[in-house]
Amino acid sequence: MLPSNSRHTLSLESRNRLPHLLSRLWRHIGAGRRRQFYGLGALMLLSAIAEVVSLGAIIPFLGMLAAPDIAFNYPLVRAVSAWLEGGRENLIVFFTASFIIAALGAGFLRIGLLWASTRVSFSTGSDLSIELYRRTLYQPYETHISRNSSKVLSGVGKVGGVMSILSQCLTLITSLILLIAISTALFAMNPFVAFVCIAGFGVSYGLIAIVSRRKLHQSGIRIAQEQTRVFKAVQEGLGGIRDVLLDGTQKLYCDVYQQADRPLRLGQGNNLFIAGSPRFVMEALGLVMIAVLAFFLSKRPEGISAELPMLAALALGAQRLVPVLQQGYSAWATIVGSQASLVDIVDFLEQPIQEEMLLPEPAPLSFHKAIAFVGVNFRYSKGGPLVVRDLNLTIPKGSRVGLVGATGSGKSTTLDILMGLLAPTEGQMLVDGVPVHGGRMRAWQRTIAHVPQAIYLSDASFTENIALGVPKEQIDHERVRLAARQAQISDFIESSAQGYDTSVGERGMCLSGGQRQRVGIARALYKQASVLVFDEATSALDNVTEASLMESIEALNRDLTIVLIAHRLTTVRQCDVIVEMQNGSIHAIGDYDGLLRNSASFRQLAGEAHN
Repeated sequence: MLPSNSRHTLSLESRNRLPHLLSRLWRHIGAGRRRQFYGLGALMLLSAIAEVVSLGAIIPFLGMLAAPDIAFNYPLVRAVSAWLEGGRENLIVFFTASFIIAALGAGFLRIGLLWASTRVSFSTGSDLSIELYRRTLYQPYETHISRNSSKVLSGVGKVGGVMSILSQCLTLITSLILLIAISTALFAMNPFVAFVCIAGFGVSYGLIAIVSRRKLHQSGIRIAQEQTRVFKAVQEGLGGIRDVLLDGTQKLYCDVYQQADRPLRLGQGNNLFIAGSPRFVMEALGLVMIAVLAFFLSKRPEGISAELPMLAALALGAQRLVPVLQQGYSAWATIVGSQASLVDIVDFLEQPIQEEMLLPEPAPLSFHKAIAFVGVNFRYSKGGPLVVRDLNLTIPKGSRVGLVGATGSGKSTTLDILMGLLAPTEGQMLVDGVPVHGGRMRAWQRTIAHVPQAIYLSDASFTENIALGVPKEQIDHERVRLAARQAQISDFIESSAQGYDTSVGERGMCLSGGQRQRVGIARALYKQASVLVFDEATSALDNVTEASLMESIEALNRDLTIVLIAHRLTTVRQCDVIVEMQNGSIHAIGDYDGLLRNSASFRQLAGEAHN
């Protein structure tokens, strides 16, 4: 019996085999798109029939031109001759017209099939990209903080590879259907010609596929890995552009990018070469086969003229078979080369979404009395250390509560639990005496507004940034102005060139640190939430700007419950309650003066703040 880890490896390998991957991907394609794929299947069959008809029309057409007497040996020619009741010229005109119509019809059907398959595959790719992004955004906060964002960005980028796989799967199916149809037509016309074409070209492509499969698979894995590294290198270089420019480390980041990008491009180039190169060998092989066959036929007593229809059939068979085989092989090579990217995409698409997340947005939870933490413990992973331990804390409505403590004392994790981003490992958080984690969490989160230390600002107007996440046509402009006044940023906005329509620049680069924080406060106030959470929102500001901001916060409606984290004790001096945390638990609690009297560690923090 295999050990459990070996069974797991085998199970993982079977899940990542191409047929199983495509089956997993198919489950994420909507019913409407599936019907379009079924329609494409019907169009493929119609195109294959048209190919058979166009091939079937070549023999009587060439026979009437090259050897009319021999052509009458074909039952079709005799039947048409009796129907037309005409001479040789009428038959030539008929078969010429038939061949032209059949060839044009087959060509137009192939063009239509190409257009439809491209449209369906890229539309499906768009559906999958949207679904991947949706499932990623709906993941719990714990998932987001444990995952590198470059992996997500790379996953979205790899959807292009999935679109290519879908397109190539359709091409491969089309090629197989056409191959069967063309082979059948060739066997019906001349079994020897069919055998020569299929044996010569089919075996050659089969051998090439066997030889190249391993190389394609290895390149595909390398491409998937290096694509993630490329996204990571770009993010790190541009994300810390100030330090890069200041430290002169451009070359270092360029080297990191090069180390990821060069193998990526070489892998893509190798796969492209492997997919496209057999065509030229096969074209040469086809010419050699025709030349050899023509040479031997010319030695026959009746001469080569009697065999022209067969030679023409061979030439046409090669002309039709080689492109179809090349298309099929190229499609197969692309699919195998993209298999590693497909694994990543399917894994993203199979991210589970909590059922609560998919329910209609509830009304904000009514909050009248207090928020209470009762025996709350929290750890990030099973078996990991407790980050918050035995937390018992009551926050009355309308109070101002400050959390202080050294780095790693559990302040931010406590706020994340308060905001419903993390669920307690043990214990409960109650609002007005009722637990909120579970079915009431979304309603609770709608009562909260968050002001982080690093305010995210999009490259849009002040109005759009204050009402972030609200469709432009649904923005309440009066609420925007009221929120800006309350955050004491309205004077600056109104003095700008275009007022509230002025762009703030990418990430708010046109604003000072204090102005960005005020926009963040205005955004929180626009939500008209009953609980405001400030997570070190003033730590990057100078003392004067911080004091001004705290005055703005103090001036807010006393019905608002405000919870804030701060390193500077001046920030929390006016709070009704200050909670000092150490090692994930409450070390001391009281007002500012009371903690100065009763807590040596708080006095130490106060001394550091004054220094």
